[in-house]
Amino acid sequence: MTSTMDLPPCSILLLAGGRGQRMGGQDKGLLQWQGEPLIAHLHRKTRALTDDLIISCNRNPQQYAPYADRLVHDDEGDFPGPLAGIRAGLKAARHAQLMILPCDVPRIDAALLQGMRETASQHPDKPLMLRQGEHWEPLLCIIPVALSSAFESAWHDGERSPGRLMRKLGAQALQCPDHDPRLANLNTPELLSTHNTVSD
Repeated sequence: MTSTMDLPPCSILLLAGGRGQRMGGQDKGLLQWQGEPLIAHLHRKTRALTDDLIISCNRNPQQYAPYADRLVHDDEGDFPGPLAGIRAGLKAARHAQLMILPCDVPRIDAALLQGMRETASQHPDKPLMLRQGEHWEPLLCIIPVALSSAFESAWHDGERSPGRLMRKLGAQALQCPDHDPRLANLNTPELLSTHNTVSD
């Protein structure tokens, strides 16, 4: 196991800029889970890993500001999707690698974050995505900031799928078990409520 001290520094982007359609249009990162906003759980699990913690948000910046070193927002209105937030994070990142996590995975743990960084360091020129069973998890990834221009070109060519773009760029996978509880997306009121009774 590589120690955190031996890994190159990374910037971290927490995605909280979505429309929240499955939550009835609510700002998902600010919804309460186990007594705290979802964003607070992600902040606590990532703060010690970076001196460059970025949150992508398109609403309520004053409420997100305490959880980040910097905030970014989409450069196009009307919630164009997660690739827009990723592009903004790549432009802002201070380190060569950008770890990206959505705000609705509060069960992610230190071992998985460490595994992501270790695996990404083995091929630092390629994106890393988690895979859960046979399913890619494109919003749980690490992207070399050097690929920012490729992301910009793809965006201007009409690409809107982060996963498809990263696979085109030769993404490596970090395999997780199918139905891994650490990757539970609490992205509906029912899931938020169901998981709320289980210890973090």
